[in-house]
Amino acid sequence: MELFFENTSLISEKEILQTAKGLMPYYEYLRSVSESGDYDFPESSINLAFDEDQLKNAIRLQKEKTTGDLKYILVVGIGGSNLGAKSVYDALYGYFDVMEAARFPKMIFADTNDPEFLNSLTQFLKTGISKPEEIIVNAISKSGLTTETMVNLEIITDILKEKFEGALSRIVVTTDSKSDLWKGAQEKDISILEIPKNVGGRYSVLSTVGLFPLLLCGVDTEGLINGARKMRTRCLSDDFMKNPAVMSAAILFYHFKRGKNICDNFFFHPEMESLGKWYRQLMGESIGKEKDDAGNIINTGITPTVSVGSVDLHSVAQLYLGGPKDKFTTFIWGYTDGDEKIVPKKGSFSELLALGAGGKKPSYIMKAIYDGVKIAYGKAGLPFMEIAFEGINAFSLGEFFQFKMMEMMFLGKLMKINAFNQPNVESYKIETGKILGNS
Repeated sequence: MELFFENTSLISEKEILQTAKGLMPYYEYLRSVSESGDYDFPESSINLAFDEDQLKNAIRLQKEKTTGDLKYILVVGIGGSNLGAKSVYDALYGYFDVMEAARFPKMIFADTNDPEFLNSLTQFLKTGISKPEEIIVNAISKSGLTTETMVNLEIITDILKEKFEGALSRIVVTTDSKSDLWKGAQEKDISILEIPKNVGGRYSVLSTVGLFPLLLCGVDTEGLINGARKMRTRCLSDDFMKNPAVMSAAILFYHFKRGKNICDNFFFHPEMESLGKWYRQLMGESIGKEKDDAGNIINTGITPTVSVGSVDLHSVAQLYLGGPKDKFTTFIWGYTDGDEKIVPKKGSFSELLALGAGGKKPSYIMKAIYDGVKIAYGKAGLPFMEIAFEGINAFSLGEFFQFKMMEMMFLGKLMKINAFNQPNVESYKIETGKILGNS
């Protein structure tokens, strides 16, 4: 994975380094966190990829629970508890599920209490599962008290218990040590995986939160981990111009200070849309804050958006190119190499094809569209960066996760806010609890 910005970010090397120079003490601090190898710090997620014990525990449980009959992994979680695994699954498999109906196992994500979804899920569990070995339920909640997750887990467990003897053996709980969910699972002899205490949900994809369900569906988790390890080394480089996390954070902050408070992540692979939603949560919860580190009311934040090429060139490109210049864009592109159906030179609709499209590979045409977009952005004076994946695979996804999580840490430090808490989210949870308690 490479980050390109030199000729497109509309910020000079001198300005980037001037913005980044204030990060040196924090960079040194992150180096010490990495050297400790433990989970005593809010930034401890940078150590997850090097934690052999958590990976061994996930592999052990995966081997214990997996049989040749496994067809469905039902992930019960919301936000940071499922977005990481979903982004990997969708990028590698899930986007193609409808067209690859015979491929198993598949992941299903129960991340809403919407009654129509739950009605469909209930019907599926009752009629689509013929024996318990066909399903594993992975309930994920860091606090163990997430309303949406616990409601869905209760409904799912009730159905499986009615249908199968020993249904609880097909459930795995991932949560904080000694949480209420942990204690409840222990009492019922349900398998448990631990989330390190100081690793927040949106930083947890490289923990058992992401690793266990991805192991179950056959993802190359070794590649995912190795990509993250390589990227952490790069993001702890003291040569800031070669440090992608520092560079990206400095560029985002520079433009934010000049009125660009929307960060659009434009993915030119539709299967990566869920990866954009993972980053949307990472930035939204980490950077959107009412108060700064000193407790002053500042109501600050950068609004993350997700666009998909080339679909959204036909929905919002007019806004992006002709509307207010309040956005900074990161284009994400992955090189692909494989067999492709060539566009016929003389087919049924050849006269309608764009000039020169006949006889070309779809990847060539997509690259031409992508390059055309970049040229149009440049001519419109719109700043952007590029992230180029060497391929859409587990290694590159691991690189991206680690890069973006460390970018967010550096960006939070530049903005003088806490990138690890989300105090305002609790307000809706408190009000929901009052309503449910009074009904």
